Amino acid sequence: IIIKIINNINCSMKIIDRYILKEHLIPFILSLIILLFVLLANFLIKSIDKFLGKGLDISLLIEFVFLNMAWILALAVPMAVLIATLMAFGRLSSDNEITAFKASGTNFIKLLKPALGFGIGITVLMIIFNNYFLPDMNHKARLLSADFSRTRPDIEFDVGYFINALPGNSIFLGGRKDSLFTDIIIFNKSSDVQQRTITAKEGTIKTLKDGFLLNLYSGSIHELSKEKDEYRIIDYDKYNITIPVENMTLNRNNSSVRGDREMNYQMMIDKIDFFNKKMSLVKQRINNRINKELKIDISTNDIPKNTIFETIEKFEKQSVDSLKRTSPIKLSTFQTRMKNLKRGVNTDFSLINSYTKSINTYTVELHKKFSIPVACIIFIIIGAPLGITSRRGGLGTSISMSLLFFIIYWAFLIGGEELADRGLLNAGISMWLPNIILGILGLYLCYSIAKEKTIINIK
Repeated sequence: IIIKIINNINCSMKIIDRYILKEHLIPFILSLIILLFVLLANFLIKSIDKFLGKGLDISLLIEFVFLNMAWILALAVPMAVLIATLMAFGRLSSDNEITAFKASGTNFIKLLKPALGFGIGITVLMIIFNNYFLPDMNHKARLLSADFSRTRPDIEFDVGYFINALPGNSIFLGGRKDSLFTDIIIFNKSSDVQQRTITAKEGTIKTLKDGFLLNLYSGSIHELSKEKDEYRIIDYDKYNITIPVENMTLNRNNSSVRGDREMNYQMMIDKIDFFNKKMSLVKQRINNRINKELKIDISTNDIPKNTIFETIEKFEKQSVDSLKRTSPIKLSTFQTRMKNLKRGVNTDFSLINSYTKSINTYTVELHKKFSIPVACIIFIIIGAPLGITSRRGGLGTSISMSLLFFIIYWAFLIGGEELADRGLLNAGISMWLPNIILGILGLYLCYSIAKEKTIINIK
């Protein structure tokens, strides 16, 4: 009988777990689609100037959007998890299913376990995505964006204005009849003459792969030689001019240089080790400089810059007083050496500061690869009690509450990143601080719900 009861309980828990997971999955997918659409639309509005008027192939635009979907997905997934949790537990609470579960002996902690399993699964997937897929897609997106920026747009040939976009030429178009331009004047400065002016009653302009072809009719060419002693006029019935223009078509860049957000875990570890080695070499060089001039070994001491300069100043003062009395001739040479020493040490400390900032930057990105995915678990811990308290599973309420907590989370994250980059806060702490703060809040809310304490009442 006991075995049957245990089996029935286990079977019942499996059904409840599947039920809770199902309640999360559908809202998660729907909210993720909505968030992706909103964030993508916002991104396209900000980036639309990169490809307007470029004459780019539609496949390149699709590739550009696809590559940028990586960071959008990394941003949207934690927020979608929070929305799904709020909706799932909000609906369960509004339909009094939470009360029914409690009456059957299933407490809040047991209901939370399948939700946490869902969050842990999403976290693992996002960690893998952030480490192996996101850096490469960010790298390719940056290169493609740079290629777009270098690509020359198809130049608009408007009438009544001087067009100076063509290299070495300034063109004025008097009028236009469909594809035929009239009253054309071209000012050209070539290598064989000082100045050349071309006029035409009419003509057409065609776009080539690497420039433009001007077909001119019924005009004349006016040339002034370099010595300005010869002026020529050549009349023509038809005259063709090819004007080459660089970057008329998009050239793909295959640069291997990567930014901090374009590196995986191992790349950043290698970069941090590289800067640490560089810093060690600079510190050793400072020690050699001090040891050579002051006969002091500071290799085992991490002495601050101010202390080192105070030591140099003290040594210099004592030596100057001595040299003034004993060897005035050597005084000038000694002062030059001290000046060079302080300049060299100051330069070395500037390098150390630069290396330290680089290490902080890479360390921040290293921790961010894990802290943001782990936020999925934190948001479930917060979302479950808030969903039960709100007693409604509406999408609007869930999105509003999610936005509030996500703004708080992101404000802590950005602030921590700024402090870490400046060296005012440990890089690891700065990236995990939002999770720690919101995690403590979430645990407190979960404890309150488990003890059936009313903390907040959201109508």
